[in-house]
Amino acid sequence: MPSFDIVSQIEIQEVDNAVNNVLKEVATRFDFRGSATQLTLNRKEKCIELVAGDEMKVKALREMLVGHFTRRKLDPRAMDFGEPEATSKGQLRQRIRLREGVDTDTARRIVKLVKDSRLKVQTLIQDQQVRVAGKQLDDLQAVIRLVKEAKFDLPFQFVNMKK
Repeated sequence: MPSFDIVSQIEIQEVDNAVNNVLKEVATRFDFRGSATQLTLNRKEKCIELVAGDEMKVKALREMLVGHFTRRKLDPRAMDFGEPEATSKGQLRQRIRLREGVDTDTARRIVKLVKDSRLKVQTLIQDQQVRVAGKQLDDLQAVIRLVKEAKFDLPFQFVNMKK
């Protein structure tokens, strides 16, 4: 029986490239000259930490990061921006968590959406993904369209298509 998985993954190497490109842009921008601006990626915890002198620079760094994510074909919805907090040196620090995997609530919403569509498919929540199986490929493609058109706050990929 044909099936596929709905997942939310992020390519950490592309995130690293985007962070490095932002650092290069910060080095050339006049408004960041002379300021102690830091942008670090923690691959293990899957988070980005940015430190800047004031709120305006933090906002500019966020916008640059979103722009470079888009250029690298990464979805900016995968970033969960924390609140900026003051550091001991009078700067602002913001942690950006990279979201991966389909959480349980979102998976349930996907399953409900598919069941309400009355397509002849079966859905199964597995760990951090949703498996969709059906007898006809057209039904599976309809589910993909349905999930893409729905407004979720996570980027989804459709992988492991088996015929």
